[in-house]
Amino acid sequence: MKILAISDKESPALWDYFDAGRLEDIDVILSCGDLDPRYLSFLTTFFSGPVLYVHGNHDENYSTCPPEGCICIEDQIYEYRGVRFLGLGGSMRYKPGLHQYTQQEMDWRIRRLWFSLKRHGGFDVLVTHAPAKGLGDGASLTHTGFDGFVRLLDRYSPRFFVHGHVHLNYGGNASRIRQYKNTTIINAYERYVFDIETCSIPENSSDCRSLSAKDNQI
Repeated sequence: MKILAISDKESPALWDYFDAGRLEDIDVILSCGDLDPRYLSFLTTFFSGPVLYVHGNHDENYSTCPPEGCICIEDQIYEYRGVRFLGLGGSMRYKPGLHQYTQQEMDWRIRRLWFSLKRHGGFDVLVTHAPAKGLGDGASLTHTGFDGFVRLLDRYSPRFFVHGHVHLNYGGNASRIRQYKNTTIINAYERYVFDIETCSIPENSSDCRSLSAKDNQI
């Protein structure tokens, strides 16, 4: 399974200079937030697979103009072809507004997922807008990551954690790929493609999925 992750900046290659051939071998699109909803709606027009999204801290307009044909995976596990995607959007609260949370509020969102996590036997890909605390976040309150995400990685050891919010042109601690224990962390800024290879072993087996991240662009 090939996944296209997008976040924070609408890619000219996927909008202004769109070529449908760029999506031919993509199976899933993941939006990590802060994107024009019309951009996501546009992609669904030329894409047959699911477009999954979480909210960024600048996505207040989604309440009145939601991306058409897309699937919001906030606070739930969405399973597609045996791969389990867990969505937790939003950023650290730095001013009044939607899709912003304190550390305690994000912890509460995570605790409410206990039954779903148990029923699904964990998850394979964590999809968020903000990064985890100390794993590619920034020094300012606006770009501080969530402690709860680190605990999720420690407990469930997903293969991938995909986020946005910290633009790669910020410099400093921003990087496209980093490794945390058994989890590959991907900053989805603008666009990035990675692969998940599934197999015929039962889906609840920890050996079922061989996953890899490749530094490729479309």
